[in-house]
This record gives sequence, C-alpha cells and structure tokens, in this order.
Amino acid sequence: MTDNPLLERAARFVSALRHCQVLGIEVHDASADGMTLLLPYSPQIVGDPQTGIIHGGALTSLMDTACGMATLCVLPEFEVCPTLDLRIDYMHPAEPHKPVFGFAQCYRVTTDVIFTRGFAYQDDPEQPIAHVVGTFMRMGKRLKGTRGFGSSIKGEQA
Repeated sequence: MTDNPLLERAARFVSALRHCQVLGIEVHDASADGMTLLLPYSPQIVGDPQTGIIHGGALTSLMDTACGMATLCVLPEFEVCPTLDLRIDYMHPAEPHKPVFGFAQCYRVTTDVIFTRGFAYQDDPEQPIAHVVGTFMRMGKRLKGTRGFGSSIKGEQA
C-alpha cells in the first residue's frame, strides 16, 4: 500500500486491463500533474527481431492507455472515457532492451470530451521517442451497470 490513493486506484485499473497484463504495463507514477506508465522490454513486443526494436503497436497501446488513464487524474470519480482520437508522432525508435515510459496529462476537460497530451521516453523525458495527443469521450455514469462498461474494477465502485 502507498499513501497515494490515485496511484493505488491507477494500479488497480491497469491490472484489470487485459492488454496491459499481456504487455506487462505498470503504473510508474500518478498525480494531479498526470499519469506515467512503464512498458518493460520483452522479446514479445519486438517488432524487428534483427535489431530488437519495439513494435510501434506496443508503443501505441502504452500511449493510448496512458492518455486514457490520465483522466483518472482530473475526474473526481471513475467515468467510462473511450478514445475518440489518438495521434502519435514517432520521433525515433526506442532503444532495444530498455523499458519505455509513457507520460500523459489532461489539459482540457469539457462536459463531453477530455483532451490529453503526452510523450514516450526512455532515459530522458527531454529526448522523447514519441509525442501523443488524444481525445476521450466522457460517458459519465450513464453506462454504470452495463455489461462491460462502468463495472467494478477489482472491487472499486465505478
């Protein structure tokens, strides 16, 4: 346990997402400033076996998840917020055999849409692998109790 309830909530949420389980994505940090996830390097996410470079799909999953989970940092209660749009600009490939961090923050919250931005990096956030912007639809509690949406996350009320 930690004394950061947001970090605990985010860790419970990420542990319930099947793609995060498969990719090994973990919560690294969570605060009002944003969400940082960790994608550990593994042979399963390599896109080019000759170079060991991580597949772009794994990085896209990392950043979509980081942006979506950044909504936890700004909303007072859990809401279903599916991705409306996601744009990733790749700056350079990730260095093989090293984990990748994905940071995202919400910069505008409206009644219906949450706007996010962030970046993926390895050793230095000032040398990003990719930049991302995304928009997420606010579904609120409208789908609470609907199968697959708004359901509890390992005991947490949706």
